[in-house]
Amino acid sequence: MPGRIRKEPLTPPEKPYLALGLEGSANKFGAGIIKHAEDGSISVLSNIRHTYITPPGEGFQPRDTALHHREWALKIIKQCLAQAGVSIHDLDCICYTKGPGMGAPLQSVALVARTLALMFNKPLVGVNHCVGHIEMGREITGARNPVVLYVSGGNTQVIAYSRQCYRIFGETLDIAVGNCLDRFARVIDLSNDPSPGYNIEQQAKKGKRLLPLPYATKGMDVSLSGILTSVEAYTNDKRFRRDGSPTDTESEDIITPADLCFSLQETVFAMLVEITERAMAHIGSKEVLIVGGVGCNERLQEMMGIMAKERGGQVFATDERFCIDNGIMIAQAGLLSFRMGYTTPLAESTCTQRFRTDQVHVSWRA
Repeated sequence: MPGRIRKEPLTPPEKPYLALGLEGSANKFGAGIIKHAEDGSISVLSNIRHTYITPPGEGFQPRDTALHHREWALKIIKQCLAQAGVSIHDLDCICYTKGPGMGAPLQSVALVARTLALMFNKPLVGVNHCVGHIEMGREITGARNPVVLYVSGGNTQVIAYSRQCYRIFGETLDIAVGNCLDRFARVIDLSNDPSPGYNIEQQAKKGKRLLPLPYATKGMDVSLSGILTSVEAYTNDKRFRRDGSPTDTESEDIITPADLCFSLQETVFAMLVEITERAMAHIGSKEVLIVGGVGCNERLQEMMGIMAKERGGQVFATDERFCIDNGIMIAQAGLLSFRMGYTTPLAESTCTQRFRTDQVHVSWRA
């Protein structure tokens, strides 16, 4: 029996709406301005970010990251307004990342958003970071009702929409895929510029050996901490050569950093493809949308594309402008909420490190 067609609750706007989005849940501070026009079109007027980059072998600490955000916030917001050609007085609302993320950086962004809202008498809208990724991905790619693979430094989830909720079908049981890649990049002293995950991807392209690593899918969930421990153990193997080349007296039986990057990517991405395919089969979808910073990885997109093609489906993904954390995704999700009548009272304009994707009422979708 065919399902009942539900009427979309979000009606075309009677006037143009402008929203400023502020993102800073991790090591990037981003600001973006989006416009929803009367004809239903959506325009990205500006999308600027600055990344806090640490030396090779080091991660980013919450306190230092928060200081970075405070230093760059006004510069980025001013650039954002100038590029969009609008005044802060023209904005209909100010949207900020409420969570999830790192506590101190989130607090810095919430403070900036709260101050601007008070100074210019603008309504505030707190946004779930994960929902921001999904809504911007849907808007940019045109995916209608996909299974979403959300992969980033702090989150790994397989998500599908149902009855005004983004429901989590599967997720990591320990660390996120981006965290796994970043931590291994530090072990082999890869640069953090532009990002450790990107540099692992480039190293993996040079890899020649697929080394055995634990394949840890647990039903619809995955476990990544054991894989990280196992791949780190190879760096203590007597065959491991950090410079990637054998000495004159050695055979070719060596393990290089490129081999380890290749093996780590292939194993982890195969696990992600498997649980995504299960979700597609469960809900009967033929679309996959990859969002989050790791979603930029071309090998992940390629592997997911092979699976989707075998199922007669299609993969949707965005480039680094929208995959990596940015302000425009917060503006998009926030403005959708605002148009449905939702605002965040000043007394509730807090932030939280734990804010699950399925806790959000997606009131703008049928």
